[in-house]
Amino acid sequence: MTNLMSRSMKGRIMESKTMENKSSMSAETKPQKDIAVLAYSGGLDTSVCIKWLQENYGVDVVAVVGDVGQEHDGLEKIKAKALATGAIDCLVVDMREVFAEEYLSKAIAANAMYENKYPLVSALSRPLICKHLVDAAHKYGAKYIAHGCTGKGNDQVRFESSVLMLDPELEILAPVREWDLGCRADEIAWAAAHDVPVEATTAKPYSIDDNFWGRAIECGVLEDPAIEPPSDIWTMTVDPQDAPDEPTYVDVAFEHGIPCGLNGVKMSFLDIVYAMNTIAGSNGYGRIDMVENRLVGVKSRECYEAPGALALICAHKALEDLCLERGVLHYKLGIEQTWADSVYNGLWFSPLKDALDAFLASTQQCVTGSVKLKFYKGSCVAVGRTSDYSLYDFGLATYDASDQFDHNAAKGFIELHSLSCKVWAANRLAMGAKMDSFAAVKETKCQFADNDDSSSEGGIPSAKMTGEFVPGGISSKCQLVDEDSIAHPHVINMADAVELETLA
Repeated sequence: MTNLMSRSMKGRIMESKTMENKSSMSAETKPQKDIAVLAYSGGLDTSVCIKWLQENYGVDVVAVVGDVGQEHDGLEKIKAKALATGAIDCLVVDMREVFAEEYLSKAIAANAMYENKYPLVSALSRPLICKHLVDAAHKYGAKYIAHGCTGKGNDQVRFESSVLMLDPELEILAPVREWDLGCRADEIAWAAAHDVPVEATTAKPYSIDDNFWGRAIECGVLEDPAIEPPSDIWTMTVDPQDAPDEPTYVDVAFEHGIPCGLNGVKMSFLDIVYAMNTIAGSNGYGRIDMVENRLVGVKSRECYEAPGALALICAHKALEDLCLERGVLHYKLGIEQTWADSVYNGLWFSPLKDALDAFLASTQQCVTGSVKLKFYKGSCVAVGRTSDYSLYDFGLATYDASDQFDHNAAKGFIELHSLSCKVWAANRLAMGAKMDSFAAVKETKCQFADNDDSSSEGGIPSAKMTGEFVPGGISSKCQLVDEDSIAHPHVINMADAVELETLA
């Protein structure tokens, strides 16, 4: 009996293993869907994207939600919505600390302002989001990265360029650029027909993108650049007219170019940005209304709110004025614009931008100190700055009795400073070069008196340069006209011509 039971048990075990093997083989032979990782916000566009990608590309969708300080109703709610729409998974990533320490720190070093106005709000967050999209693609073995950008904006360039620089083998899907849903009403109707849960209406007047560095507002009535922006677009700043009647002062501390404290209290960069958003915004500072040149060739009317960003850049510039050597400071201005253009154009991960970062980092080694900002009814001004690395020398700068500047050195300095251009000017004048800068010489009046007339009052004859140079370029004719309009042609050399120009 024992042997029979043993054989029976062995038989059942073998049968069970055979069934497991068959089940395993069935799973292995079942075709797997390709995976697309989608940059997901929870809004109408990206919610429709999930279902549209499933139906039109036959893919499974993994949604990635990045928290960069944008306004939202709850990230877990957004995750639940993605899963309810059909995503096989949704990753929620808090990117705020990294955004401040690794991205905004570089922007501050560059005093980053596209077209010297816009502190690159959206352009700075996109590469960080893309890094997490690529990480998710590697984690899930995804073939595609997808986004919800239109075919007319800058963000499509930023997303796709960043992804392809991080992993050139990934493929890009851009549903909004491909589908035939021409307007918001079409998207809402499509969502309803395909059981996509959305809480959207056709009444949305503006397109808004935000993070804790600022807000970007466009569309609606803002598309007419002649119309003043309605007051309801601003949420981070009060109307300057309603700002406090007394100024607000804030001391911003920097260490190696990075904000590290407010009013004597040490704080993280992230916390400082949040605090400055409140302080600057409550004083009506931080609004931008501009016509912007997009990378795709379109001029676009854009409004931005970036109270903390603009205030911190203002303070950083003031400290650099104190600490950076003149040549470095002047050269850095061009680097800053190139850096801003590169980031605006989606080239965060490019070799040029990396090289610019290296230069900028070297300039920040001694940008350590404190700047006092004054906020008043929409304005922000640096009214004080101190640093142990200050290159401001009171003894050299003052005009009082303690002046240590060597005034006598100026004459020789000017001689050497202008020597090259002086030689150039003498040569071009002598050769009769026709240049606008010499027009004054050609029109100079030669005023001198001969020995007979010099003593009589009002007896100095007037003269007029003809502007005709003698071949060889060493002299010119000067037509002299005395009080009786008697012409006396003379020939003078070029040295006299230059002297006559000075007398005139």
